[in-house]
Amino acid sequence: MDANAGQVVLGVAKEARRPFLVDLVVRLVREKPLGTVGGGIVLVLLLVAIFADVIAPYGVNQQILIDRVQPPSATHLLGTDNLGRDLLSRIIYGARISIYVGLGGSVICTVVAAAIGLASGFFGGKLDLVIQRFVDSWMCFPALFVYLTVMSLLGPGLVQVTMVLGIERGIAQSRVVRGTVIGIKENIYVEAARSIGCTSRQILVRHVLPNIMAPLITIFAVSSGYVILGEATLSFLGFGIPPPTPSWGAMLSGSGRRYMLLAPWMALWPGLALAIVVYGLNMLGDAMRDLLDPRLRGGIGRYRKAKETKHSREPTKKS
Repeated sequence: MDANAGQVVLGVAKEARRPFLVDLVVRLVREKPLGTVGGGIVLVLLLVAIFADVIAPYGVNQQILIDRVQPPSATHLLGTDNLGRDLLSRIIYGARISIYVGLGGSVICTVVAAAIGLASGFFGGKLDLVIQRFVDSWMCFPALFVYLTVMSLLGPGLVQVTMVLGIERGIAQSRVVRGTVIGIKENIYVEAARSIGCTSRQILVRHVLPNIMAPLITIFAVSSGYVILGEATLSFLGFGIPPPTPSWGAMLSGSGRRYMLLAPWMALWPGLALAIVVYGLNMLGDAMRDLLDPRLRGGIGRYRKAKETKHSREPTKKS
């Protein structure tokens, strides 16, 4: 009996000492099968983007004129376009563009959302009123209208697309951060920090910011698919990544539409790649939201409490 109880205590202690990221991955695999599939898709996307130079059978813009508009074959697994370029190679290199835009836009979105949400939710008062009315006004405009207006002023380009998508998404997501900050600043430990003379900056850095990391991680994960889809939309309309850079959205536009009936594979494969990646990112983002929010079923607190209760009951059953 004592030996079993000691093993239970050691098991619970070991579970508590497990690093946060390791615990998150374990819970993702155990509790969220669709999230695990999404994580696998994202991992494959990252590996393809990193090793594109090794994986791609041809150069990104290598033209083989005798192989123009060729269907999928042993030489060109996904066929060729109207200029004789290998579609598989261009889709592989297009994954690198999607990673650049997705990660960069998500980082900008998270930073903007954190900055606006922290200032608005923590300080409140007139500052909160002004910021929230600005956010309301911003959210009244359709996102595509904002994209096209700003991109027409800045011009197409990778940096411009990433910044526009990240900032627009970050302003909208600041509402989530603001609501979390308002709930945190009412806690007793924040009042205790004020009573001992901590400045607002110290409270924000030491007490508020660490407690909003879960929603910030969720915003980062969910926004990646949104940003990649936004980049594909802009590139499809001619306001995104300029040719000959291989963007999946640009591959769907132009020659992809022109030759859709003659060579359907020119539009099929880029669209399929885009759909799979966005699906994987959305599934992973939804799973991360469920795992990181303790108010939802499967939160960290409830999960660990259930496991500890189960372990604590095992010796009683054996006895």
